[in-house]
Amino acid sequence: MIPDQLLATLEDANAGGVFHLPAHCREAVRRAAAEVGFACFDVSLAGCSHLDEVLARLGNDLDFPGWYGHNLDALKDCLTDLSWATAAGYVLIIDHGEGFRAQEPAAFALLAEVFAEAIAEWRAQGCPMWILLDLQAPGLATLAATE
Repeated sequence: MIPDQLLATLEDANAGGVFHLPAHCREAVRRAAAEVGFACFDVSLAGCSHLDEVLARLGNDLDFPGWYGHNLDALKDCLTDLSWATAAGYVLIIDHGEGFRAQEPAAFALLAEVFAEAIAEWRAQGCPMWILLDLQAPGLATLAATE
């Protein structure tokens, strides 16, 4: 059974954001996303230590269109479009990002900014978007409904 608090949290567009997701909560989030009609994407950054690798992996795992330019601007454009995956909301579960964060902390911060900007655009349209990371980083809160 999926906790009602998790369902209500995911459906709240104003609550969406970039959060830490403990590994033991992933399956519950996937099930909750499916129950509320969200597209849920899993992205593994295993082996990615540089921004270009991360951008390529995101483009591949999110099935971005051929025009995706493998840069931060193109990433934001694709994250705010997602017309190939129309849904009531979006959840991206990203794991194994610690190597990238350790190797390129400034690029990791820029990536987090792009994520936040994309989420803000969806929020303005009343559509929830969640980007959930398996790592803990300064300023990154844990998804409250999973604590």
